[in-house]
Amino acid sequence: MKRLATMSLLCLAAGLATITPAQAEEITLKDGTKIVGHMTGITSEKIEVETSYGKVQLNRDDIVSINFPENGSAKGREVAAVKQDLPKIEEVLNGTQYVNRTGNFSLTLPPEWIINGDLRHSAATLAGLSSKDKMRFALVVQEEYPGSLESYKELSMLNARQTLSNFEELSESKTTTDGKTAVLVFYRGVLAKSNNLPVEFLSAIITSGNSYTKITAWCVEPLFHDMQPAFEKIMNSYRSSSGRLTATDSR
Repeated sequence: MKRLATMSLLCLAAGLATITPAQAEEITLKDGTKIVGHMTGITSEKIEVETSYGKVQLNRDDIVSINFPENGSAKGREVAAVKQDLPKIEEVLNGTQYVNRTGNFSLTLPPEWIINGDLRHSAATLAGLSSKDKMRFALVVQEEYPGSLESYKELSMLNARQTLSNFEELSESKTTTDGKTAVLVFYRGVLAKSNNLPVEFLSAIITSGNSYTKITAWCVEPLFHDMQPAFEKIMNSYRSSSGRLTATDSR
């Protein structure tokens, strides 16, 4: 059971890595219409989509499904992951201090965590980290996105909804990380294809101009309550090269 859970949680990273706004989404409406384009804005009532024939406003109540290009079959994702030539990341982990020179940021990790290269499935994923037993995980994604922080967060949750069944957003709060505006989101879901494994997540989304850094940590739900303080410390320890504190400082 532990091996199955570990493999499932590792594979989950492929679906959670990025929202890939550069690729077109296919949105199906209740009347059967399919809209292909890039989602550029989200409100509580509408979704704005940039299509080849201009921007359109869609009522959220009219949307049946949103298909992201990366959310194909599991086999397709595995093949894509193998074929993709991911850039080399310059990173080092010294005890609990993790430094990523490619992304110009640092984190403080729980004791005995490791760099886990198996978690990287896209060029935007700059760090894949996990506990030594590979039951607790964290990803750091950096990507450009022209919309607002709220819009980016909503797109991230839509992507998670596509990856998980029984998706539920638990809570959201605004905060400041590394001197920048950020949002913390707790959510959960079930890996239906892996014996209905329940998983709980914490994502910190940090904005800097048109660039967003998303740190996501997760584990099976029964372990999450014990791991939540450690996950929050990881988020709070994030420091960019332009931050006020050095890589060795922590909160």
